[in-house]
Amino acid sequence: MTSQGQSLRFRSDDNCQVNFREKLLIIDSNLEAQDVEGLKFLCRDWISHKKLEKSSSASDIFDHLLAEELLSEEDPFFLAELLYILKQNSLLRYLRQSREQVESLLPTRRRVSLFRNLLYELSEGIGSENLKDMVFLMRESIPKIQMTSLSFLAYLEKQALIDEDNLMLLEDLCRKVVPNLMRKIEKYKREKASQVVTPPVDQETESLHQGEEELFSRSDVNQFFGALQEATVYRMDRKHRGHCVVVNNHSFTSLSDRPGTHRDAECLERVFQWLGFSVHIYNNVTKGRLDEVLKEYKSHPGHADGDCFVFCVLTHGKFGAVYSSDEALVPIREIMSHFTAQQCPGLAHKPKLFFIQACQGEEIQPSVSIEADAVNSEHSPPTPSLLASVPSDADFLLGLATVPGYVSFRHVEEGSWYIQSLYNNLKNLVPRHEDILSILTAVNNDVSQQANKEGTKRQMPQPAYTLRKKLVFPVPQEKLLL
Repeated sequence: MTSQGQSLRFRSDDNCQVNFREKLLIIDSNLEAQDVEGLKFLCRDWISHKKLEKSSSASDIFDHLLAEELLSEEDPFFLAELLYILKQNSLLRYLRQSREQVESLLPTRRRVSLFRNLLYELSEGIGSENLKDMVFLMRESIPKIQMTSLSFLAYLEKQALIDEDNLMLLEDLCRKVVPNLMRKIEKYKREKASQVVTPPVDQETESLHQGEEELFSRSDVNQFFGALQEATVYRMDRKHRGHCVVVNNHSFTSLSDRPGTHRDAECLERVFQWLGFSVHIYNNVTKGRLDEVLKEYKSHPGHADGDCFVFCVLTHGKFGAVYSSDEALVPIREIMSHFTAQQCPGLAHKPKLFFIQACQGEEIQPSVSIEADAVNSEHSPPTPSLLASVPSDADFLLGLATVPGYVSFRHVEEGSWYIQSLYNNLKNLVPRHEDILSILTAVNNDVSQQANKEGTKRQMPQPAYTLRKKLVFPVPQEKLLL
């Protein structure tokens, strides 16, 4: 580290108003030669080899990232990911990031491939003596030049002796020289198997004649597919996750009370706070109060910096509508229409999730401990399509506790089948990086298998949506306790 770097770092601590390039220079001054080698290796899929070969410092690499629009003050995540892999977590503060933030965003925003990340991790575990042994085993294929463990692995890759689908040579070397590294390779295989496969680059396209100019470089192609994958997942990296509103109606003017609903409200509050939302619960909401709440969140300034919006309703209902506590029947579509892009610009292009625990049809006589969230409706109109409740705008999801025309069940102490299943599946499947539709499919399966003591009453939830992308919540750092 240079004395100039120390001076820059000292000034930055005293003056937090330094511009972005100055911050990059501070980061550069804190990186050693092996870190620069690591940066060059990790960026091989994004920056051409010629440019990387000419880069002698981290700031040279930062310049290339800026020029390729892979790095900006507004979106410094790629550099944050690189520093995280290099284990330079103390430098993340210059990018207004933390180790925990980077870890939570990696599942949806990763740019360094699993294969390249594996090679870098393996290089850290290959000591100088291990490297000598590997080179000795490969002597007929390896030039007699000074190598680091990273340049050794890069050479194997360059010679097509290893790639993301062919690790036989690497496994053989690790098994003979550094057996403990086999765990990292096995972990890579598991992670790769669970990843969406990106289309391979045609080998003919790669084999350009010497002197021919590349139309699309390998980095261009990888960048395209990386952007394509990112474009298929909703952003979850703004200042805050968003707001979650819970309308919880227990008591009504003349309809029966809904014992057990407070258990549902508590579970929703717990799980959505765990996911990073600001949760607001409103109990026994009249039609007038509901209109006020909808108006407030329709124009809430916090939507601009949020990723998502959630609105939950726990009440009685029937046929595409829900009851307020003063027993006004409010169409679900009317509730959702407040949050279209036209009515609520702050939520445009962002996912808007609505979960409704209420019956949507005729009441069934409940057993002792199970009640139905329905109102007697023998002369109700024909069952409408569920999709009719969803605005035609994009980015909506409506999760109903039951299909139209049927009741949903609620335990008077433990809460409703639907909300309790939603709570448990969010808790269990978000840490596995499952998207919301996969989670709701698990909820369907879970609830459909439940029944009352006599086995005569069952329930099937139903989602409807106009989502354009996958919605994957970042994994919270803390476990959700029961």
